[in-house]
Amino acid sequence: MAITVVGSVAYDSVETPSGRYDRKLAGAATYFALAASFFTDVRVIAVVGEDFGPEQEAVFKARNIDTRGIEHTAGKSFFWEGSYLEDLNEAKTHNTELNVFASFDPKLPDAYRDSEFLFLANIDPVLQRRVREQMPGVKLVAGDTMNYWIKDHKPALLQMLKGLDVLLINDTETRMLGGDKNLVKASRAVMEMGPRILVVKHGEYGATLFFGSAESSGSKTFKAPAFPLEEVVDPTGAGDSFAGGFFGYLASQPELTPGTFRRAMFYGSVMGSFACERFGTERLEQLTRAKIDERFNLFRELTHLD
Repeated sequence: MAITVVGSVAYDSVETPSGRYDRKLAGAATYFALAASFFTDVRVIAVVGEDFGPEQEAVFKARNIDTRGIEHTAGKSFFWEGSYLEDLNEAKTHNTELNVFASFDPKLPDAYRDSEFLFLANIDPVLQRRVREQMPGVKLVAGDTMNYWIKDHKPALLQMLKGLDVLLINDTETRMLGGDKNLVKASRAVMEMGPRILVVKHGEYGATLFFGSAESSGSKTFKAPAFPLEEVVDPTGAGDSFAGGFFGYLASQPELTPGTFRRAMFYGSVMGSFACERFGTERLEQLTRAKIDERFNLFRELTHLD
């Protein structure tokens, strides 16, 4: 079943204790699409500038990702520069240039309208809601957001959340959005805003799945650890790769049972771990489904997952 993802296709310059790279292909939609493409068909809606050429297009084409929804326009693509020299769990932003992304107006190709799954990557909630409203018949809608939208654009964000089935955010964002320092209470508050399923990411400590009723008597949780790595080279795309693995696996399954969601959490962690092993999208470009399943099976043995 096909996934349509709307988000950023961008360039990053990043420095970590392992080294530095300049202007590599990046963006939330890029990492998500590459990770999800190992499980199902993926279609991308984004905007890029004149600096996005055949070399970057080839990265998507190599994974059979549908790029008809990527708009090419005059100017430069979105650019972000940051570092992880002090803490690999937290990026320090040095420069952000929105460029063509500043006027992004997502356009849904007619060929994408039969997508059964929709992922709204981290962009303006007004744009997320606009795409959601163009796809009323999708089977499952998931989305991401960040502290900037929670703090300064909360009314628009709350409207967008009403259209989500699944929300993926980190623990700091969950507490901020839910208005409670207690993660469980904050998670219930977030689920009352619309999403019936919440995935709270904890970085190197894994992720927690909250599902069922937002009421304390009906809600259930499932904690998945992160896959242990000897070395983290670049954590930049880990969260979006987690989302791609998680949602991509869900889209590949005939039935969405609690067990399916639990396994999806582990596939998300597996894809996030691969993304951390090289700079930018390098590791995701080199992967095979056999390597993914090999790591998933090892992960399952380590954690005794059914």
